[in-house]
Amino acid sequence: MSKYVVGVSGGIGSGKTTVTNAFAKLNVDIIDADVVARDVVTPGSDGLRAIIEKFGTSILDKGECLNRRALRQIIFSDEQAKEWLNNLLHPLIRQETLRQTIAATSQYCMLSVPLLIENGSYKNVDRVLIVDIPEEMQLARSMVRDNADEKIIRSIMAAQASREQRLEVADDVIDNSGDESALIGQVSRLHHRYLGYAAALG
Repeated sequence: MSKYVVGVSGGIGSGKTTVTNAFAKLNVDIIDADVVARDVVTPGSDGLRAIIEKFGTSILDKGECLNRRALRQIIFSDEQAKEWLNNLLHPLIRQETLRQTIAATSQYCMLSVPLLIENGSYKNVDRVLIVDIPEEMQLARSMVRDNADEKIIRSIMAAQASREQRLEVADDVIDNSGDESALIGQVSRLHHRYLGYAAALG
């Protein structure tokens, strides 16, 4: 098990995956709650069976996989459906992220959680790293990446912690509004710092 756990978060479109991929290239084990969230609703999983039972087979795409866009549109217009989905998935995701964190073998590992601040998970890690970009850049990047309209992305941003709330609990901040070389420089500096923190634990 890694001696030191760094929690990573940031708003939608901030580039958390780009950042964690850069750390992964430095042989840091990454536990990504987004990846885990997809894994717990793969075809044949208990998670997907429960979702089909609740919303019907129209929630599937042509390949019999979960149609995330359709599900997203349902839960952002129906608070009860959103609450039901959270109650189903969050325990499954927590259980699997914990298992992967315990299994991590790098000197320190990273736990990437979109809702690290909102669900209080930041209290359970050794250090909090926030990936930060201006909100208008978040909106523009997310609309392009997800091929989603502005209203849906703004509703997701509104449901997340504000930029100020994230920065308030941050121990470290990566500014991801620049180019790749600027990002890699920040990652390298933090990597050496985290190795030092892990080594200090003996």
